[in-house]
Amino acid sequence: MLTFFVIIPVVIAVFLFVFSGAKSGRIIAMVFQTALVGFAAYLFMQSRDETVYTIIGDYAGFLGIILRADNLAGVFILLSTIIFLIVTLYCLNSGTSRSRIFWLLLFLLQASLIGLFLSRDFFNIFVLIEVSTVVVTILLMYNRLRRNMFAGMVFLMVNIVVMQLFLFGIGYLYMLTGTLDLGGAAVAIAELDQSSLVLPYALIMTATASKCSLVPLLTWLPKVNAIPGAPSSITALVSGLHIKSGVYMFIRFQDVFGEFAARDFFLILGILTGLVGIILALSQKNIRLILAYSTIAQIGLITVGLNMDYAYYYAYYGAIFHVINHAMLKSALFLGAGMVIERYGTMNIDEIRGLWHRHKPTAIAIMLAILGIMGAPLFNGSISKYFIMREASGLLEWVLILLNLGTILVFLKYAAILFGHPENIPAKKESTDWGKLIAVMFLGVASFVSGIFGEAFKNFLFNLDVHVEALSYLEKVGIFAVSLAVGLLVTKFIPKDAKIFKHLRDTNFGFRGVCASMGVLFAIIMLVVGVF
Repeated sequence: MLTFFVIIPVVIAVFLFVFSGAKSGRIIAMVFQTALVGFAAYLFMQSRDETVYTIIGDYAGFLGIILRADNLAGVFILLSTIIFLIVTLYCLNSGTSRSRIFWLLLFLLQASLIGLFLSRDFFNIFVLIEVSTVVVTILLMYNRLRRNMFAGMVFLMVNIVVMQLFLFGIGYLYMLTGTLDLGGAAVAIAELDQSSLVLPYALIMTATASKCSLVPLLTWLPKVNAIPGAPSSITALVSGLHIKSGVYMFIRFQDVFGEFAARDFFLILGILTGLVGIILALSQKNIRLILAYSTIAQIGLITVGLNMDYAYYYAYYGAIFHVINHAMLKSALFLGAGMVIERYGTMNIDEIRGLWHRHKPTAIAIMLAILGIMGAPLFNGSISKYFIMREASGLLEWVLILLNLGTILVFLKYAAILFGHPENIPAKKESTDWGKLIAVMFLGVASFVSGIFGEAFKNFLFNLDVHVEALSYLEKVGIFAVSLAVGLLVTKFIPKDAKIFKHLRDTNFGFRGVCASMGVLFAIIMLVVGVF
């Protein structure tokens, strides 16, 4: 019955567009999103023990369309339904919720992402990514401001180029293997001459790295997230969840190519992505851009964990666990940023101070998310980062410590919005949107609870039996404490208006620059897998 996970959101989307009124539409959306979380939880429980299959059409072998829900797919589907439920709650009283088109697009995006997580067919993945790209583009241009229209078109054009590379890659791979099924392709690839895999691997992984916004393609997606007119709910979905579909593809495709996959290369690329993402985040003044570039830095950390070779068992699952944690934390931060922007009327971090005095509940929710993403002890981010770092040693361990120090620096800068003396407080008491506050607070509290019970939560999600060693964890807590002290010291000496920061803020590759960067990455991957 896996097809229903894709069909039901589409049916709901059409129903809401055609039949529902404004108020009834919001109620129906919440009811169905809650039901989808329940169905996803049931599927997750089934997929923990065995892979669930649905064969569409009476075709044997790899000829038909086969949907598969293994443990990884079950986790991603459950995560996506929870995030969409939270976003729906956040949007209940917003202006966007009064539009039937918004609900239509939101449920269509959910259907395409769930279909992507279930599909094991290269061409179906291509189609579903294209659908999700079109839907996200329309949502980004939802308010029809001139700047939104331009950014949305850039987003669409870049993704068209990216997916053309992907299409050429799967076409070439189909010519070599005779199948589009990921499992069948993996079996055939193991028997092929490796020299024949260089071109398809480079094409497919260039597209996948672009979807993940790895170096050198990390500037265009944050710029899209920072569009002033884009709804905060959509920026939260793009940065918190949609980019994770690229990480999901990365995991699947690396497994398909097996031993041919250039894991050492992507390990280095992940490190560079993390470092550059941190530097660019530190240079920003727009709070959405700070959050967007910090997402890129965390994707770099996740990429490092996924490519620390299969010998690093803890790091691999720690990285996947960090995908889940980051989706929750970054969704909370973007949704919280939306509330801050509404309250202050600006995105400039220098003009936002004293949120703690102005609205404590929102400040507490944001503070919980900040502590989680920094990797503070007892929060979920500390557990996933602990597992990523647990087996690292030597230079790699120092690099991971440096990446987390960079994250601490970024969010010490961001936390400045919480404190200080608020300016221009209106005499009239500001109203609280309880739907938005509950949504952000839920994610913040969940980051703490899933950290307290992090070991059990991780084992439950992935059906593992791994444990947090007390002495090893205390060592990581000590490293965090020292990093926090260094971060507090460094922030006092970082000049806010340094020329280098201004130059970095003004960095914008544009469409041609992104395409050129894509070509450079493709050439490097070709060289790495072809020569080394």
